[in-house]
Amino acid sequence: MGEADQWSGLAQYASLMNIVNITVYIVCIGLAWWSLQSFRFDILLKRPKAAQAIMLQILLAIGLGHLVASFFIQYLGLSMSFSRLF
Repeated sequence: MGEADQWSGLAQYASLMNIVNITVYIVCIGLAWWSLQSFRFDILLKRPKAAQAIMLQILLAIGLGHLVASFFIQYLGLSMSFSRLF
């Protein structure tokens, strides 16, 4: 295998991992948004239907989704690196 083939394979692997990472982030943010819909914001907020309240829900979904996705992506990376250990 030549050096050009090796770089091509590495670039292909990196592209695939980027697609997987983006997909995991979108799915986790979507799941966080879906789960936040059952939370009763009307108890905590003055105007739960206002634009600020909706923005708060979006930001919470992004933050929570990012944390969950980062966990899964890091777990995937660590578990894939175990195969090179043994």
